[in-house]
Amino acid sequence: MTENELIIRLIFFFGIFAAMALWEVKAPKRPLSLSRELRWSNNLGLLVINSFLLRLFFPAAAVGFALQAEMKGWGLFNQVELPVWIAVLCSVILLDLAIYWQHRLFHRVPILWQYHRVHHADLDYDVTTATRFHPIEILLSMVIKMVVIMLIGAPALAVMVFEIILNGCAMFNHGNVRLPSAVDKVVRTFLVTPDMHRVHHSVVKSEHDSNYGFNLSIWDRLFGSYVAQPAAGHLGMKIGLNQFRDPENQMLIKLLRMPFNNEES
Repeated sequence: MTENELIIRLIFFFGIFAAMALWEVKAPKRPLSLSRELRWSNNLGLLVINSFLLRLFFPAAAVGFALQAEMKGWGLFNQVELPVWIAVLCSVILLDLAIYWQHRLFHRVPILWQYHRVHHADLDYDVTTATRFHPIEILLSMVIKMVVIMLIGAPALAVMVFEIILNGCAMFNHGNVRLPSAVDKVVRTFLVTPDMHRVHHSVVKSEHDSNYGFNLSIWDRLFGSYVAQPAAGHLGMKIGLNQFRDPENQMLIKLLRMPFNNEES
């Protein structure tokens, strides 16, 4: 299965992306303030650049690194005898916990926030927001992920499963979609929903410094960063960052330069 990792991940990515995009057209949660053409071309432009750079600097990617760690016996699960399914399940959960704390770190450390704010400066919120990250943040994230893989000895299968889940859940919870409140209440017991994560993209600092999870919703409750709903409601809340309201800031070249803009967050 890991031999065809790239193909499998692409199938899941395009399938989930298409499903979310269709859902957004059929049942949008909020009206968009900017044209879809403007935002999609630039947000997906970042995705193309990031994908190229990841393959350039990390040709084996996270799954290949996990295979190398396994051959060298690095990490906890490469040192203890456990059934494969337990090692995979525990690795996926621990990787998700690591991503939660990485996300908090990128909000708390000023130099890291300079890069992460590219993600938050989107004036709208839809499936392409899930792909909108500065290349330096993406490269740093891969380094952090590899360190975690090395420490816990995550099996390659677990890493591939986690990457698919992470990408899929990110597209789901960034979706501009209506989910019935009763369904949202049930789903967010386990997984981060669009309404839960949308709070994180509010211009209100206390709200965008909350709901850091991408997959499992338990981490925000466990570590005190959970905010159930935005104060202004989902239709009334303002999305983005106050200092980047000019639509010109949504252009690709502006997004690449944004971390080096000295405007205060």
